Amino acid sequence: MIRHYLEFEKPLKELEARYEELKALSMDGREDFSSEIEKLEKKINKLKQEIFTNLTPWQKTLLARHIDRPHTLDFINMIFKNFVELHGDRNFRDDPAIIGGFASLDGKTVMVIGHQKGKDPKDMNAHNFGMSHPEGYRKALRLMSLAERFKKPIITMIDTPGAFPGVGAEERGQAEAIAKNLRVMSILKVPIIVIIIGEGGSGGALALGVGDRILMLENAIYSVISPEGCAAILWKDGSKGKLAAEALKLTASDLFELNIIDQIVKEPLGGAHRDPETTANNLKESILSHLNEITQLPTQLLIEKRYEKFRKMGVFTEG
Repeated sequence: MIRHYLEFEKPLKELEARYEELKALSMDGREDFSSEIEKLEKKINKLKQEIFTNLTPWQKTLLARHIDRPHTLDFINMIFKNFVELHGDRNFRDDPAIIGGFASLDGKTVMVIGHQKGKDPKDMNAHNFGMSHPEGYRKALRLMSLAERFKKPIITMIDTPGAFPGVGAEERGQAEAIAKNLRVMSILKVPIIVIIIGEGGSGGALALGVGDRILMLENAIYSVISPEGCAAILWKDGSKGKLAAEALKLTASDLFELNIIDQIVKEPLGGAHRDPETTANNLKESILSHLNEITQLPTQLLIEKRYEKFRKMGVFTEG
C-alpha cells in the first residue's frame, strides 16, 4: 500500500519504510529480524506520540483532508451491511457528490446519507470533490423524507469543503436547497445522527448537519468557512489559513467545549487513515449507543429536544 505523508508526518516515512521492509524479509523465513523490528516499532511509536499528541488546528485541518482518510463509502462498507444506493432528486439529475440509501446496522434498517470526496484524482473528479450541487441536497432530502415515511432512523456523514460555488448551482437554487434541508431536518419525525468524518465546511456541511446527536471524529474539522476562505476575507491573503484555523475554533475539542457536538469519536494515533477498521469500530459503537438512547424518545419530545439543542448554540452571557 502506498502511504501519503503530510509535511509534519515525514519524520516517520523512512522509519516506517524500513519497518515494512524488515517485516517482508522476515516473512520469507530466511533471516530473523525480530529484534530489529521490535526496536524500530518502539522508535516509531515514540515518534508518533511526539508528532500526533499535540496537533495544531492547522495540522488537524490537513489530517481531515488527508487523501488516504476513509470517506463515506468506506465507512458504509465497514459499519453497515446490505447497502442499497438510491439515486436522483426526481427533478434534475443524480449528484454523485452525495450518496445515500438504505442499509442494515446490527440487523436494523437505517437510511445512510453522506458526502463522497473520492480516493484518487479520477474518483475525486467523478464525485466533484464532495462539493454538491443543489440536486445533491434535494436528493438527500428525498431520501430523508423516504426514511421518515418508513419510520427508519437517519445517519448522515459530513465530509465536504462546501457547496459547489458554480454559476449553474446558483441558477438552480443552491441556497434554497440548503435552507430547505435545514428546515425539514429540524422537524423530521425520526431519529437523526450526524457525523463529521472529515472536513465539514460551510453550508454544504450544514445541509446534512441538523440532528438529535452530532458526533465528530477526533481529527475532523467543522466550520462556517474554510481557513483559507476566512483568511482571504479577513487578511486578503488565503495563505494565512494557518492563522485562521487557530481563530475559527474548528477542531473537535473546541466544538465539544462550545456544546456544538455531543461526542468526540476517538481515532487511532496518527489519524483514521492509519487504521480505518479501528476507527470504523469506534464509530459504530458510538452510533449504536446514541441510537439506542434517542429511539426511546416519543416523537414529539424528540423534535422538541432537537429544536432546543440548536436554539442554544451561539448563545452567551456576558458578565
